[in-house]
Amino acid sequence: MLSSIDLALIKIITDHYYVQTSGIGKRVEYKGKFLYDKFERVDEQLTFMVQKEHAEHKKIIAHSLINKFDKVENIVFDYNGRTPERFWHKAQLMLREQGFINFTAYTSKTPGHLHLYVHKGHTTLLEAYQIANKLSTLLAQKIPQEWRMFPTETLPRDFNILALPYELYQKERGASWSKHM
Repeated sequence: MLSSIDLALIKIITDHYYVQTSGIGKRVEYKGKFLYDKFERVDEQLTFMVQKEHAEHKKIIAHSLINKFDKVENIVFDYNGRTPERFWHKAQLMLREQGFINFTAYTSKTPGHLHLYVHKGHTTLLEAYQIANKLSTLLAQKIPQEWRMFPTETLPRDFNILALPYELYQKERGASWSKHM
């Protein structure tokens, strides 16, 4: 189970959360596309007990990446490929080159899939979209694209959510080499 300290690295928005519902979900039209919302918003605090239910696989809980003030704390790579070690290695090198020194990768429900949180701090939503696109493009020059970026403007606001992580994969916290850049 993920410790609360490792989860605190993400700076999760805790004033609400999402619970996965059964079935195909509610049909939503967005920019001419039909999407199915499998998550229901719960306007309550994301407490330790709710997180524990998620960790014990009793419920699937997701958190929002965009707060009520349209600010974003993290840019996230949702990696769904087959070689997480290679992805982590290439992504951390690219992030360091771009000047990012705080990022953390967590495992998701599916083995080999990762959520790589790049800790950016209070960033406007528009700037977060731009940074996510830039980072994705830069990494796609080095390895085949097997990820989605969050937040993304190609999805509605309530779809810019991610399931809570299950375990810590790797983290990078202001490494000592960064002072030489």
